[in-house]
Amino acid sequence: MLPRTCIFLYCIFIGLSSFSAAASLLNLTLPHQHPNPEAVVQEVQRRVNVSISRRQMLSEQSQCLTGNPIDDCWRCDPNWAANRQHLADCAIGFGQGALGGKGGQIYVVTDSSDHDSANPTPGTLRHAVIQDVPLWIIFQSNMVIKLKHELIINSYKTIDGRGANVHITGNGCLTLQLISNVIIHSVHIYNCLPSGNTIVRSSPTHAGWRGKSDGDGISISSSRNIWIDHCALSHCTDGLIDAILGSTAITISNSYFSHHDEVMLLGHNDKYLADSGMQVTIAFNHFGEGLVQRMPRCRRGYIHVVNNDFTKWEMYAIGGSANPTINSQGNRYTAPVDPNAKEVTKRVDTDEGEWNGWNWRTEGDMLVNGAFFVPSGEGLSTQYAKASSVEPRSAGLIDLLTMNAGVIGGPRDNSISISYGGGAATGATAGGGGGSSGRDDDFFGMIFGSGAAPTKSSPSAIMLLSLLIILSLYIMTNHIGSLSLL
Repeated sequence: MLPRTCIFLYCIFIGLSSFSAAASLLNLTLPHQHPNPEAVVQEVQRRVNVSISRRQMLSEQSQCLTGNPIDDCWRCDPNWAANRQHLADCAIGFGQGALGGKGGQIYVVTDSSDHDSANPTPGTLRHAVIQDVPLWIIFQSNMVIKLKHELIINSYKTIDGRGANVHITGNGCLTLQLISNVIIHSVHIYNCLPSGNTIVRSSPTHAGWRGKSDGDGISISSSRNIWIDHCALSHCTDGLIDAILGSTAITISNSYFSHHDEVMLLGHNDKYLADSGMQVTIAFNHFGEGLVQRMPRCRRGYIHVVNNDFTKWEMYAIGGSANPTINSQGNRYTAPVDPNAKEVTKRVDTDEGEWNGWNWRTEGDMLVNGAFFVPSGEGLSTQYAKASSVEPRSAGLIDLLTMNAGVIGGPRDNSISISYGGGAATGATAGGGGGSSGRDDDFFGMIFGSGAAPTKSSPSAIMLLSLLIILSLYIMTNHIGSLSLL
């Protein structure tokens, strides 16, 4: 028995070592991270430069152009509502591959209620997000959706609040766990409270026990290809957006953050090595009233912070530990009055002798009211200087690039309609009224292309081969051992 166990353990070790060696050769820790993050950064810069140049040339003919490449991609089309899924072509940065529900059916949410987290009612948001097929989810009217428990979102979904005033609040809020390809666009998310210790459905065929959630606005765990755009987030119990446990390929853009302490966490903990492959783009956001810290707070990974407007913080704006790469380009940082809180950056619980080698760099940032950014490591060198064709646009254009941050067409700051502590919105026009329209299956609309899910990526060939070898040797070892007993 002992020799067979030793052989089995040895095979596991060899298989994992082969996978680790291949990953290190490519400098990858996650199977879906981009192998060249600097190329993604330069492509973001190129897209911004092209949009701004187009605006300068065509400003007299087209008043819709802002220079923001995401907005200019779809908002200039007066018939955008007839081709909503074009939005999926407009993302930039690490999350630009997020398909959302592109290619699937339109699902119209007609019912704002959330009575049963285990058996959601057709026509509700909860019923839409758990489906196994790609769906582009829109809303029949303005509505406030007060969640009973966390809303677990399945792969290949777009939550598209354009054309309606959609508020999501209550218990748990949005959970993205072990999934891919989700777009969340134009919704208010606030007053999210811890919830759980109950059965919550995550797909048409699975409902399972959920422990108590943290009360994040949006919780991203072990997920990839995520794009959050034009949302307004505030007043949650834990983080407004948390991305942990090997999540990657994420873009957070054009959103408005306000009235919160710990705004955004990227990385599970300092010892979680897989988060070294986390790659996140944070672009064209407004960090506004009542914010304290973590815009974001990073562990490991590569974080590109580009063309954001940081107007408020009480402790610091960008922090981190465990050697993350932070690339800050073309942002405006306005320091608070407090003379002890002028520094943009914070290395959390780390001695200078350790963090002075971390790659934290600033390029083209505007530092206002005494703000200062402390670069380190490769960020102190000039090796990242770019040609003028791809350099980050000046922070002097921040007002233009972030002028529409938040939910388009409504108040950008959630504090206008809520009070801290978890109550429902009072200033929003609630549609749906908690009841459906009475029509059978009217929440499915027209079909754009195929309703089949795009082909998902296969597991690593190296890992698969290793597991097959381990299984074969284990079977052979057991078979030989059985023969020896005859």
